[in-house]
Amino acid sequence: MLVNKTKGIVLAEKVKICRTFWGKARGLMFRRNLNPGEALVFVNHRSSRMEASIHMLFVFFPIAVVWLDEQGRVVDKTLAKPFRLWYVPSLPARYYIEGHPHLLREVEVGDEISFEESG
Repeated sequence: MLVNKTKGIVLAEKVKICRTFWGKARGLMFRRNLNPGEALVFVNHRSSRMEASIHMLFVFFPIAVVWLDEQGRVVDKTLAKPFRLWYVPSLPARYYIEGHPHLLREVEVGDEISFEESG
């Protein structure tokens, strides 16, 4: 489950946590869609702008990307568009979330986000 603790709302009920190289490399590539209520959370070994950067190659639909620091606070967010080569957070991030575009309406920079794998 993915929760915005600052606003007290559930952002996604079905969450997959990607920790491995292959899990992070695959991400949402080749998927046909991502339903509201679904999200991927990527976990890096340390906070970094470069390690938290993403590409949208072979992702066929726009997604929300939300970057979090070590404490789970939102440091940046964007709407990532299909086949764009590069998105980098404005500040170092340890975690990042890929989800349905509606997430961007529910999350602000500075909000605290918690997550656990589910469904």
